[in-house]
Amino acid sequence: MPYENSDREAAGPPEESLFGPGSQFHRFFNDPRWALAVVRATVMEAAHPQIGAALADNSSFVVHPWRRLSNTLVSLQRMFGADEETRQREAARLNRLHARLSGTDARNQPYDAMDPEVRAWVVATLFESSVTMCRLSGQPLDQLTMERLYAEFQAFLAALGDRAGHLPPTLPEFWQYYDRMVAEELQNTEALRIILYQLFEHLPAPPLFRGLPTLWATGRALAGPVIGTITVASLPEVFRRRAGLPEIPGAQTLMQGAYMAARLTGSLPDNWIQTENVVSLLNLSPDGDGPWSERLTTLRTRTKRAGALFRLITPVAAQQGAPGGAGNQRGAREFFTEVLDQTGDGCLDWPDLAAMARELCSRLDLDEPEETRLYDAFAAWWRELQAALDSDGDGRVSADEYAAAAPSLAGPALIRVAEVLFDVTDADGDQSIDAEEYRALFRRGFARSVAEGEGRYSRSAFVREFLSFMSGRQRSTPYDPLLSDA
Repeated sequence: MPYENSDREAAGPPEESLFGPGSQFHRFFNDPRWALAVVRATVMEAAHPQIGAALADNSSFVVHPWRRLSNTLVSLQRMFGADEETRQREAARLNRLHARLSGTDARNQPYDAMDPEVRAWVVATLFESSVTMCRLSGQPLDQLTMERLYAEFQAFLAALGDRAGHLPPTLPEFWQYYDRMVAEELQNTEALRIILYQLFEHLPAPPLFRGLPTLWATGRALAGPVIGTITVASLPEVFRRRAGLPEIPGAQTLMQGAYMAARLTGSLPDNWIQTENVVSLLNLSPDGDGPWSERLTTLRTRTKRAGALFRLITPVAAQQGAPGGAGNQRGAREFFTEVLDQTGDGCLDWPDLAAMARELCSRLDLDEPEETRLYDAFAAWWRELQAALDSDGDGRVSADEYAAAAPSLAGPALIRVAEVLFDVTDADGDQSIDAEEYRALFRRGFARSVAEGEGRYSRSAFVREFLSFMSGRQRSTPYDPLLSDA
């Protein structure tokens, strides 16, 4: 990429200004164009063989994309915020998470999320896509601003504990590194194909639109192909040719128009385009906290009436098993699909349970000892499930195997999972959970209010409630949003 004064080193800003409200990244975080840039960066990450393999084997982004988006934004806010203690705590959490993501892919090639070169590429895609979004929307960054932004992303990588050198020290060297990676290292991976051609076409509804399948499916059918086309058109031409990605007539014009339109939405009132506000709105639910929940319930009721008219024109299968009444019952296969199969590959294996552990640890912001206890309990549960349900010995549990022996779920290891949750909820350590501790658990971890939580919960009562949900027979207003929602 051409830029002026390419022979001098980056003159980054003072260290103390690299994070917090004064940073360039902080301004981009609430820029509507950044939504397009993040999708583009994710595709470029997935094209890296190691990252693509880790995503394909371990990530729940296909089944739970909105949850993944929310978690990513929270993590970036913590890392780029002004509070150093929060940043160090989040960096330690991310390092523990990445340390658990290693293995071999379908071609027996190793991958390791802690590989410094892999982590550097993730940061590189975020920086380059931020620069590209400005260029494509007609506002290219000047040299000093670009250097400042690059220094911030270098500081982000350093905050994770990665030593200097994995990202080039200067912008001229960075662009050489980036061009080499695009031309020589990136591949048309399975994860890349899933993101481009499956994710948007089958994107599940966020909580705001759940229960409105006709409206959501209609909007998704229109927007999905457009987003995919825009993303492909924004990728480097060299990579598009190497990966064999289709060249659709008019795609470049559509892509530039989308970036220009996103730029224009930046003139809306600040509270309309705040990333936190938009994500909170998408995750808004009638049983959630906040003043908008009652209004949402009224709006959904009226929208459902309008949806009946849409169904006469474009019939779409309604969602089954909604909470309440007879829909509160749930079959074994439905529970397998909605809760257990976190990665969406049709089978249950360790990455699915690890995804549950990651979500609980992230939502509850657990420290290392409690996090390790929770992972160990889930690992023990997986060994129990494998021994009890894997009848053909292939190392995985199919939906058929699960449905045939579902009562074997609630073994001693699952009880230990519940006990870890009890211990982190029992803030005063008196071996019982009072009403406030119980409500705090669901407010802090699940963003839900619970009408139960009156009186006191003993350890046995808490464990019994958790096991009732994990048995898969009954829906749970508190637990379903954590492990079932997208």
